[in-house]
Amino acid sequence: MFEGVLPALITPFTKDNTIDISGLKQNIRYAEEGGVSGIVACGTTGESATLSTVEHKKVINTAVECANVPVIAGTGSNNTVEAVELTKHAADAGAGGALIISPYYNKPNNAGLIRHFTAVAEAADIPIILYNVPSRTGQDIPLEVIVELAKIDNIVAIKEASGSIPKISDIIESTVDEDFSVICGEDGLTYPIVALGGVGVISVVANVVPNIMSEMVEAALKGDMAAARKKHYELAPLTRALFTETNPIPVKRAMEMIGMPSGPLRAPLAPILPENERILEEALRGIGCLK
Repeated sequence: MFEGVLPALITPFTKDNTIDISGLKQNIRYAEEGGVSGIVACGTTGESATLSTVEHKKVINTAVECANVPVIAGTGSNNTVEAVELTKHAADAGAGGALIISPYYNKPNNAGLIRHFTAVAEAADIPIILYNVPSRTGQDIPLEVIVELAKIDNIVAIKEASGSIPKISDIIESTVDEDFSVICGEDGLTYPIVALGGVGVISVVANVVPNIMSEMVEAALKGDMAAARKKHYELAPLTRALFTETNPIPVKRAMEMIGMPSGPLRAPLAPILPENERILEEALRGIGCLK
């Protein structure tokens, strides 16, 4: 159910810094019209770190009520109790799965990582996607931990954003006998990861051009690597532009520039620098989003 393109949705805010519910619904419809296979709400791109628990649950509830594709709820935390609470809520709300980041700042040992993810998986009857993003958490989930967690029935995939192609290959090879998938967590590596056997991408770029990203992944999954490679390079300038600064700074500005709901960033994030905005504008023009 997690194959294909799942945009990691931004969370649009109003001018007074509350959640723009109608804007969130509009962005979901835009993604669906672009052919995505699911959506991710309250992930890193959705500024989950600055959402209150009440706001987090409100975003998940809205996404589940509005979407016509599966909703993956970002419910991770560096506090196991909080991760369990948020994941239970996502399951009760009707989400199709939960995305669980490894505990940031704490840096638990292997036993602690296994206990954390196992506790979440056991607490909620919902498919779980592990999320490995060392640049955010300060810790790369070891291969042996991933292989052990893949044996748990409702831990079904990992979003890999380590940037290590050899490690991703090792994960796919080491879990070949499990009902377990690898999902790309870095837009620029989608093409090679799908070529290795990954099943899709949780994508920042798909907020802006869900259609082109969906076309690329669909071609790759069908084995038409020439067509997928062409789309990869078509997307490359925009992909680079969306990561000139910390995500989601550029993508929120990009959505605003193409006329989609976005709103302000929440502190401590600050607006994109003028020189990077110029790079972003050029990339958006190049791919046909701006005239």
